[in-house]
Amino acid sequence: MNVHLVDGTYELFRHFYAMPSAKNAGGHEVAAARGVVGSMLRLVESGATHIAVATDHVIESFRNKLWPGYKDGSTIDPALLSQFPLVEEALEAAGFVVWRMVEYEADDGMASGATMASDDERVDQVLICTPDKDLAQCVVGDRVVQFDRRQRILRNETGVIDKFGVGPGAIPDWLALVGDTADGFPGIKGFGAKTSAALLSCYARIENIPPEGKDWVVSVRSSERLAIRLSEQIEDAILFRQLATLVTDAPVSMNVDELEWKGAHTSFPLVAQVLDSVDLAHQADRLAEALV
Repeated sequence: MNVHLVDGTYELFRHFYAMPSAKNAGGHEVAAARGVVGSMLRLVESGATHIAVATDHVIESFRNKLWPGYKDGSTIDPALLSQFPLVEEALEAAGFVVWRMVEYEADDGMASGATMASDDERVDQVLICTPDKDLAQCVVGDRVVQFDRRQRILRNETGVIDKFGVGPGAIPDWLALVGDTADGFPGIKGFGAKTSAALLSCYARIENIPPEGKDWVVSVRSSERLAIRLSEQIEDAILFRQLATLVTDAPVSMNVDELEWKGAHTSFPLVAQVLDSVDLAHQADRLAEALV
């Protein structure tokens, strides 16, 4: 079997900015949530059987205590933010397992789910459905891969190296140097993607990079200046790596059997009405009938 782990927060953002506004009879914005549910049903239609969706039930996580500038949801459009609980309720009513992250992030949920699923010998492949570069650290050979559903790009371990210049294990260090504006930490000034990849390909970890540029065995422009800067900000770099490292033991399902989609719950037609789309309920019924 294949296991699909979906970034529900990313999907909600994507549909919010890709779809025109739509309000239900109560005047509430529902377009993005409706789009996510429809997308998940299409995933089932494409042949997916075991699915989990990780969401940021609470935007802030333990990382906000480590770095004051870490993303906190303060800039999220209220019309989007209001659909977070709605999409969780709707997905669960539609029969999907939803991992609502509170102290952790959706990324941690997917990383933990990938660890759980890949330990099961019955699983042929784990597909982490998000383009988020953070999740590249979870890729393992061809067994745990990253799948961008929108662009239809599947990235295995070789693909991670081709894209970032380093293997999955070095992604947190790479992000620590380069920075991640989406997550709210700046990295180390002057360390671009290519420079960071060159150094980490040689030294593997930030703390292994020699403190003096003259000792670097890779050719990097302005190596002396960069070495001084890294030495001065080494504590920040280590902290940024900690922020970028995903948790693999967050609370998720106990086993992959719990992830099997068996059809929508009886509450889904009412939820579909809230989403102003009874067609979703009909679609779920057709998919469930095909399982028999």
